[in-house]
Amino acid sequence: MTRLVLGPFNRVEGDLEVSLDLEAGRVQAAYVNSPLFRGFEQIMIGRSPLDALAIVPRICGICSVAQSAAAAEALAGAMGIRPTPNGQLARQLIQATENLADHLTHFYLFFMPDFARPAYVDRSWHAAVARRFTAVKGEAAAEVLPARAGFLKLMGFLAGRWPHTLAIQPGGSTRAITAGERIRLLALLREFRSFLEKRLFGDTLAAVSQLDSKGALLAWAAGRPADLPLFIEAARDLGLDKLGRAGDRFLSFGAYGLFPAGVWQAGQVAGLDPSAIVEDSASAWLLAGRPLHPAVGETIVAADKPDAYTWCKAPRYAGQPLEVGALARQMLAGHPLLRDLVEQDGASVMARVVARLLELAIVVPAMESWVQALQPGEAFCAQGTLPDEGSGVGLVEAARGSLGHWLSIRRGRIERYQIIAPTTWNFSPRDAGGQPGPLEQALLGLPAGEGAPPTVQHVVRSFDPCMVCTVH
Repeated sequence: MTRLVLGPFNRVEGDLEVSLDLEAGRVQAAYVNSPLFRGFEQIMIGRSPLDALAIVPRICGICSVAQSAAAAEALAGAMGIRPTPNGQLARQLIQATENLADHLTHFYLFFMPDFARPAYVDRSWHAAVARRFTAVKGEAAAEVLPARAGFLKLMGFLAGRWPHTLAIQPGGSTRAITAGERIRLLALLREFRSFLEKRLFGDTLAAVSQLDSKGALLAWAAGRPADLPLFIEAARDLGLDKLGRAGDRFLSFGAYGLFPAGVWQAGQVAGLDPSAIVEDSASAWLLAGRPLHPAVGETIVAADKPDAYTWCKAPRYAGQPLEVGALARQMLAGHPLLRDLVEQDGASVMARVVARLLELAIVVPAMESWVQALQPGEAFCAQGTLPDEGSGVGLVEAARGSLGHWLSIRRGRIERYQIIAPTTWNFSPRDAGGQPGPLEQALLGLPAGEGAPPTVQHVVRSFDPCMVCTVH
């Protein structure tokens, strides 16, 4: 048995290190390390509860809206208020804009450049992939960056700025949209739709969203001159439709009023029970006791703890490690294409990437309908009062999956603030029972070491890790 340490990974938000135990060139065990501790949960203690709206978005520069939304929802629960209808629509639009921009960035700039590597030069698709996706020099970057920038102009109208907006509040949004701005929002969405249909899919969003099986996907992609079909060709050739499977157990907190909350495992859907969530610190450089629900959780540093190998806790749902992300959302939503991919081959690299891009096809038309439903002149934000004593929970979906904030207030100040980010779920370490997290499971059996193809990198990136959120 030999030990191989991979890291730091490039094109990843934050620091990531993966240790692999190899035998005969195959992964026998994997240990995922989030090596940078940041301590936002301690920073929050003793502050005014509303400070959360300014501080927690700084956890991350690419999913700061999701952090804002979770904090606002937790504060709304403590205050006993609900967003106005306009405020709810505005928040959905702001969250969807960030999430879809993340999906686009991941595919074009983080994930696909690995397929342009010289290791694949003999593959029939390599020349086309290298031309499109070679880092910095590929022609796709010159097209996607302006399209992404144009799409993110939605943030200017809806949130004032991005990242780290203060527009999202417990009662909705501070940024009221005028009738003229609503027209401009629709125009921006039409421009983004045009890019997706021309370059990413080579087909209409409606046609993509209606694909209902693996066979239909492969038939649709065959010979189609667009970027998703090119990925499908490469993924099938490399067997990525069958690699990277974790436990095939999925969790979603529900998104946009469009995708439901719940848990999927063994072919069955169950409703979400937030009380079933605990955090296990057995393998983290944190004080460990029995696993705790985050409402009563602690984050106490124990940097010299023996046998620990990460700063990441191990979230568990009813004692099980669960996968989160776009694939989980679509499994809970019952999309026939993703259900078929998972039922045939498990939660593969290809299934995770297809799920992200499918969300672009599904959510952009929904965003158009939300913009049309806005009522200029009516309230965008409800008012409320913070209690001296109280608690709240904010459960939202970031691009990478389920994000939870648990807040308690005592004597008008934050008593406890606990966060579980999507990559905390997916990149969690072993718990006290020795159960590995989803990525640690997904890497088992893969080729690695000298002369091996970059399969491990494909599997790691298929989860779209955000390590700075993991070690908040």
